[in-house]
Amino acid sequence: MTLPTTLGSPATPEPPTVGPAATPAGPAATPAAPPAGSARGPLLMLAGILLVALNLRAAVTALGAVLDEASSALAFSGAIAGLVTTLPTIAFAVFGAVAPWLVRRFAAPRVLLLATIALTAGQLLRAVTDSALLFVLASALALAGIAVGNILLPMLVKQYFPHRAGLVTSAYTVSLTIGATAAAAATVPIATAAGSWRVGIGFWALLAAVGILPWAWLALRSRRERRRATVVVEPAPGPRVRPARTGLGWAMALYFGTQSFGGFALMGWLAQLYRDAGYSPRNAGLLLAGVTALGIPIALALPVVAARLATLRPLVLGLSAASVLAYVGLAVAPYEGALIWTVLLAIGQGAFPLILLTIGLRARTPQGTVALSGFAQSTGYLVAIAGPFLVGLAYSVTGGWHVPLGLLLVALAGQTLAGLAIARPRFIEDE
Repeated sequence: MTLPTTLGSPATPEPPTVGPAATPAGPAATPAAPPAGSARGPLLMLAGILLVALNLRAAVTALGAVLDEASSALAFSGAIAGLVTTLPTIAFAVFGAVAPWLVRRFAAPRVLLLATIALTAGQLLRAVTDSALLFVLASALALAGIAVGNILLPMLVKQYFPHRAGLVTSAYTVSLTIGATAAAAATVPIATAAGSWRVGIGFWALLAAVGILPWAWLALRSRRERRRATVVVEPAPGPRVRPARTGLGWAMALYFGTQSFGGFALMGWLAQLYRDAGYSPRNAGLLLAGVTALGIPIALALPVVAARLATLRPLVLGLSAASVLAYVGLAVAPYEGALIWTVLLAIGQGAFPLILLTIGLRARTPQGTVALSGFAQSTGYLVAIAGPFLVGLAYSVTGGWHVPLGLLLVALAGQTLAGLAIARPRFIEDE
């Protein structure tokens, strides 16, 4: 794996973004390169990206595993319990929108350093507080750090690993999945061994604290190199990228939002669907875990393949077809074909690593990438908030799963149309 030897600027010239058909019209504006530094820099950048990704869902799934115990201990009201379960998507939308503003004013390593500190502090605080209100505020602090990481990782991949975007995106998507799965699986055993749910959720602050280390070094190095530089050539300021004023920006937001709508709904309700079909709670949970586990090799392979294609249309259609078959199968034969539907659902959820890669593919510059990432994810998470709620409402009103699965098919139709709109090579800066 060939990496750039300095962290001050991305490798140039900018490579074709997708396959042979993509030919950028001009080079990206890049910051001035600092004096050449240690070759450890790119390796630390990669380590920092992977460690941030490892923490992007652990704080969420860890709390979900012991939510009943936390609710009882802190005497959550119904309103607070509902807020806690929807807080992640709200925080991702709100704080994610702030990330592009931060990175325009501060170096990315400094922003990621503050984000990982916030994530660590928030997880520690919520593990020790006896106040329901402070628990919510501490959770919001941790989720703010996660939201910033969500937005900045595609930009960092674009800036520092432009020739290996598919590989690095695969690596950090797998890291994200491993972190989420590990927290979901290990939090209860840790809490049981320690005799406290607080230890179960506080344990993951240690993982976040490890993520502080590479970003502290990179932030200090960036500051030292700026001070040592005798001449700094600033790039000519270009027009600010405003994805909300472009069709591509809205198509990206719709694709991200609709795939998250389905993903969050499935994570919240799939186990209940399998239980209603006749599976025991344990086996229903295993089938749900199977979607996540099978998603790991898919997340590893899909961005690498996508980065080599001239158009993403075959992947968009293939992922949507897998989801259609799974939803129809769950409606007509949820018990008999459960293993098949689980595999197809895992394939369909490959839309998540695909959109993360596409954010970088549809921008020429790091500035465009972070603007597009911020808009697509913050707007998309607003759409995703409705997924578990609407599916749960339809289930409670109808008492069955045909209408909820119909809602997921409607969302999938929107996802497919948006996916076809973003499938061909084009760039947010050009619009």
